[in-house]
Order: sequence, then structure tokens, then C-alpha cells
Amino acid sequence: MLCQQTTAHAEPAVAAKSGRLASLDALRGLDMFWIIGGGQAAVAAAKASGQSWLNWVPVQMSHVAWDGFRFYDLIFPLFLFMIGVAIPYALGKRLSRGDSRPSIYGHLILRVAVMIVLGMMVNGSLLTLDPKKFELTYSVLQMLALGYFVAAVLFLNLGLRGQIIATVAMLVGYWALLAFVPGPGHEIGRFREGCNAGDWVTEYLFGKWRGQQIGWVVGILGHASTAMLGVFAGHLLRSGLDAWQKLRWLAVLGVACLAAGFLWSGWLAEWFPGAWNQWPIWFPIIKVRWTSSYALYAGGISFLLLALCYLIIDVRGWRRWAEPFMAIGANSIFAYMAWQLCSSAFRRVAEVFLGGLKAYVGPWHETILAAGTFAVLWILLGYLYRKGTFIRI
Repeated sequence: MLCQQTTAHAEPAVAAKSGRLASLDALRGLDMFWIIGGGQAAVAAAKASGQSWLNWVPVQMSHVAWDGFRFYDLIFPLFLFMIGVAIPYALGKRLSRGDSRPSIYGHLILRVAVMIVLGMMVNGSLLTLDPKKFELTYSVLQMLALGYFVAAVLFLNLGLRGQIIATVAMLVGYWALLAFVPGPGHEIGRFREGCNAGDWVTEYLFGKWRGQQIGWVVGILGHASTAMLGVFAGHLLRSGLDAWQKLRWLAVLGVACLAAGFLWSGWLAEWFPGAWNQWPIWFPIIKVRWTSSYALYAGGISFLLLALCYLIIDVRGWRRWAEPFMAIGANSIFAYMAWQLCSSAFRRVAEVFLGGLKAYVGPWHETILAAGTFAVLWILLGYLYRKGTFIRI
């Protein structure tokens, strides 16, 4: 749906219970920045500099192959976390104004369906218009949609205590399924590609139509857990606590989740040789299977980043610096789709205006083109933001 809204002037006051959090838009935009060109520009700049001490930049701007954690592994769960934060605001508002449950569920289902279709456009070969090539594969938008749906259903049907119990059950249950369910090639407590219940279920249900194998059907438990961590942050921010109490709780939850994910991953056990390294309780941080330890570890960082942005933008009122990111965050799904489908066109526009600089800037030309490609999309997003136009699903 395309809607027109008037952009409010910056205020140093904290958002009301049903109001819009400027810090959430800013953090969402900062997160999306690395997907829609920021990461490419950083990598190009690091390579152009010729400085060996910057070799870590391309590494951190890529995903780990299996277990471990890099900067780029935070982007997806941070976005899903922020979707969770928005759930108490959006659904709480609808419930308070008396919207019926059927109408809310109808919108939820429609939104999930649209995001799955958009995901298939990006990753599922839908735009080939050849049904033989279609894949209901693992994609960012599909997993955002499914994680959001489960979290929304839990929010609508359970109180806070029930939501906490359900989230713990999903985290522990997902670990138990992957660790202990027997099957071809599986060893208890060991996690390998193609040798766990998540991969088997996806293979059984979808076969060749599954596309990229990331065990995403059972993995919905991990994605939903990340969204629920965001829901808890949303509950906290909508509560009657004062701003400093909210900040303290966000920090406490962030540190607790970070520590829990770190300990559960078995990293600490690896530092101390012994039989306990082989215990089946450890659950490695594996992004491509969205393990429970990964959800907690990334969730802990997400809590802390939200606390920092909330302090700077909503509490202190220092938001002018964040407006370029808010312009991205306010239309984040549109920004993602535009980049995925049209980045080559944006690149061509940048080449038209900046291509002539190659003779003068040498190895920095690629960095300039990468920044220019991003700038084309950002100018469009900035225009939409200034006009108060927000594209919603």
C-alpha cells in the first residue's frame, strides 16, 4: 500500500506508546545501508588503499562458510530483530483501536504471501516466468516474513510470560531437533551440512523445488526466536518505565543474550581442552542454519545497538545525523527490492556521470562508482522520505 504521511519535526522527547521510534528507522536504515551499496563501497575502498592492515574489511563484509560470526552475519538478524520490535507498536495499536482478530490475521497472511513472492523474485527465479525454474528457496524476505508471522501470532495469543516460555521452547527445541534426531550421516551433538533434521525436512517437503538448501523449514524456529527477542524490546520500549530504566534493561538483555549465545556456542569450551568439548550440549553459531546460539548472540548485539540509538536519537534528541539513514529505514523493503532488481541500472547511471573520473583517480575509481551507485538509490529514497511517502506491504 502506498500512503502519504506528514514527517514530524525532530523532538528530543521519547516516543509515545503507540508512536513511531525515530531510532528504529535510523537503525533499520543503518543496517540496510550495508546491503544496498555501503558494503561494496567499503570493500572497494579497502582494496584501493593498498593497505594490508585493511584486509579485514573484505573478510568482515562476507559471510562465514559454516560456523563463526562476522560483521556481515549481523545484518539479517538485526533487521529481523527490528521487525520484532515494531510488532507491539503496530499490532498493539490495531488491538487498542478495536480491529477484529480475523482482519489482523488476514493482513498478516497477505503480508507474508507478498513477501514470499518478492523473495521468489529475488532468489526463486520467479521473473524467468518459467514454472520449471521456480524455487521456494531460502531468501531474506521469505524468512523475514515467516519469522514475523510466528512472532506476531505469539504476540496476539499469549501474554508476556507465555511469549517468554514459547521463545525459550523454540530455542531449546530447535537445538534438540538438530542435535538428537537420528538420520543419515548424523552424529549426536555434531552439526554438518545435510546431516540434521532441518535439512532432511526441507528436502523431503520440497525436493528440487527447495533451491538453496539451508534447512529453512525447521529453521523457522530460529528466525522466529530472533523476531521474539525484538518483540521483548518492543514491550520494554512501550512500557511505563522511564527512558533510563528502559536503557538499562535493553543493556542487561543485550549482555545476557550475548553471553548466553557465546557460552552455548562452545567457543569457551574450545579454549580448555578436555572431554567436555565433545558434550552434545554445545550448539555452534551457524548463520546458514540460524542456530539458537546464533539467534542469541546476534540478538544480544541487536539489543545493545538499539539501546545506543535509542539513547542518542529518542532520548537525547540528536537525530539530524541519522536522517540519511532514516530515509533508508522508512522504506527499507522498497530499498532492498530496488537494489536487488535494479542495482545494475543504478550502476549505469553512476557510470554516465562518474565514468570520466577514471583517468584522474586511478584505483579509487571503483570506490567512487560504488558510492555513486548507492547515491542514485539514496537520492530516490531521500525524495520519498522528504515527501512523506512510505511504501508499505
